[in-house]
Amino acid sequence: MSRPPLTESIISGIQQIGIGNTDVYETWKWYRQNLGMDIPVFDEAAEAALMLPYTGGKPRSRHAILALNHLGGGGAEIWQYTSRIGQKPDFQVQLGDLGIYVAKFKTNDIQAAHSQLSVNNKTTEIHNSPEGKPHFFLWDQDGNVIELCESGSWFRKKKAAIGGVYGATIGVSDMERAIHFYHGLLGYDQVVYDKQGHFTDLEDLSTNAKYRRVLLRHTAPRVGPFSRMFGDSEIELIQSLDRAPKKIFDNRMWGDTGFIHLCFDIQGMDALRGKCLALNCPFTVDSGDFDMGEAAGQFAYVEDPDGTLIEFVETQKVPILKKFGWYLDLTKRNPHKALPSWMLKAMALNRVKD
Repeated sequence: MSRPPLTESIISGIQQIGIGNTDVYETWKWYRQNLGMDIPVFDEAAEAALMLPYTGGKPRSRHAILALNHLGGGGAEIWQYTSRIGQKPDFQVQLGDLGIYVAKFKTNDIQAAHSQLSVNNKTTEIHNSPEGKPHFFLWDQDGNVIELCESGSWFRKKKAAIGGVYGATIGVSDMERAIHFYHGLLGYDQVVYDKQGHFTDLEDLSTNAKYRRVLLRHTAPRVGPFSRMFGDSEIELIQSLDRAPKKIFDNRMWGDTGFIHLCFDIQGMDALRGKCLALNCPFTVDSGDFDMGEAAGQFAYVEDPDGTLIEFVETQKVPILKKFGWYLDLTKRNPHKALPSWMLKAMALNRVKD
């Protein structure tokens, strides 16, 4: 028997960041080998028929892989058009442009992560953030910017580990409006720092530019089925103070190259729909029930004040052990309760090893 509808929505954490690319398997290989994203939740070629507001008004064929890191953190949805070639921006995207500029991944040893990732990748030196914590940047095979941040939030502990997605850096045009959105809708209620000026730790991304930077975290721990796996997260908002920013996806489609959305795992889609209406950010895409074969549920999209896409997924079915046909039906479980660790750890048996 399915549970009754929820009166309030629940956010379990960042489920994944969407990465548009032109070669889904080569991109997954890079994220698998460098950042440990080696648990495939689904690997599916199909038609994206519900994203019409962002795909030129037409259904588009695509191939998508959702991959997780067995140590925890959010996943990566690696997404490729198959009915067209994904388009790159026709201008040089800069820090502070509107949209997701950086995907944050976590580590528990910044020096070890830097040594490991510098061998085969372009990386910056390690610098301290305005919070005083060490971090560094690197670039994936398509030139997308990745940040490695130290974090104490882990599903599984391992010495010198690199985990999954920890958050994102998002360019905004009006900082106060953006803070209101990410606080009111997504629960990022803690301002860790609010600084403006020139920043030495950003000089490898943008020389001599002036910014306002606000780092947000959530004080309340996330709850819900996958909260143990996804863990804590942070959002950094960045506003350019000495130039007019451009939209990163201006004149392009969702699914083109770059970071296409930030996705949150939720329970209570109907309650969330009402909350978004009340906050004047209604769903722009509303799937109803979907079934991707290996996963099923509902998804929806909203836009932040600058049009950056935020996705919500309410998972109803998820594979635990594919080879044995073990799929979990979440509609019959307490939506506030985290899945037992042993069950989540069983997903690591699906890991793809190179």
